[in-house]
Amino acid sequence: MVDIKTLKNNGERGYLDGQFLIAMPGMPDSNFARAVVYICAHSTEGAMGFIINQPQQLSFVDILLHLKVIGEEEVILLRDTVRDIPIQKGGPVETGRGFVLHTDDYLSQSSIPVSEEICLTATVDIIRAISRGKGPSKATLMLGYAGWGAGQLEAEVANNGWLSCPADDALIFDKSLDGKYNRALALMGIHPAMLSMEAGHA
Repeated sequence: MVDIKTLKNNGERGYLDGQFLIAMPGMPDSNFARAVVYICAHSTEGAMGFIINQPQQLSFVDILLHLKVIGEEEVILLRDTVRDIPIQKGGPVETGRGFVLHTDDYLSQSSIPVSEEICLTATVDIIRAISRGKGPSKATLMLGYAGWGAGQLEAEVANNGWLSCPADDALIFDKSLDGKYNRALALMGIHPAMLSMEAGHA
């Protein structure tokens, strides 16, 4: 699978780069049923993104303890804003790997710019920074990602598997996952009941 660094470093931008993909009814892959996917990189070599509306059973505190960033005795000292950082199922690929989508007011050597205001960091330094209140102003942690090989995503869009529209940063970081699918459709002026009549992308 092509990774995001390769996709970003080849200098190309596909037409789905920086877009939301909204799954159409009848999506054959159950991983993407009613999914909203933020495409971080898209080129002729493939695409990579994250589902932004599927909850994960783990909490951010669970992640901190698992990575030994904090000990059990330190949990009580965590700020509510740290405890409440959402953990989501980013996609079916590498589900044991964590990725943090965040605002660009935090950068480390491993941070990759995704858009003008959003970065992606997949190293534990950002987890440590967040736990200490020194991380980005907005962040969401994804376990796993969604990836497509060359031409695969374009074919799915052409086969009416997805609608697409420009991404909305507020929706990416919205902690209320319930209803995010409908709110993404609303960005396009579409009500869910209209979907059976829709085709292609906006």
